[in-house]
Amino acid sequence: MKTVIVIALVLVLGALASAGVFMLRKGNTDDKTARDKRMAWALALRVALSISLFLFILLSWHLGWIKPTGLPVGR
Repeated sequence: MKTVIVIALVLVLGALASAGVFMLRKGNTDDKTARDKRMAWALALRVALSISLFLFILLSWHLGWIKPTGLPVGR
């Protein structure tokens, strides 16, 4: 389960990094709209991955695949 969550977080960071690359990449002024579309698509992918990861964690908790342990305070 931890592996799936770590892979999803790496994918989220990868989508964020690719959006940053598209934003910072220099190019022709004619190519600006294509670059903006690719950046917007990468950011939309990041949001979709983040929401799906959150829903997956909630589903996993509901089905008992993961259990909250909390912090051992006061021991």
